[in-house]
Amino acid sequence: MLRTQIIKLTRAPIRSFSAAAVRTAEGDTGGVRSGGVASSDSFNKREAASENKFIREREMETLRQLKEKLRAQRKHLDELDAHISDLESTKGGEQN
Repeated sequence: MLRTQIIKLTRAPIRSFSAAAVRTAEGDTGGVRSGGVASSDSFNKREAASENKFIREREMETLRQLKEKLRAQRKHLDELDAHISDLESTKGGEQN
């Protein structure tokens, strides 16, 4: 324990040369890319388009899976309705 305290005391504190902290606006991604504004805009557009395409494909796959589950549930409900109709027709015949 004494050893860790001595190490902490001997370390020099890190001080910034700037009095003000760097502040960025919302949406800033960092430093300017090489090639200027034009190249970063086309890269950002291409990246955004790629992300949008990926998200769209993912949503389409989710919709396909949900539609398949819905078909299976409808098929099951139709089978239950047919079974209920059979039971009603059999029970109705016995009661008369």
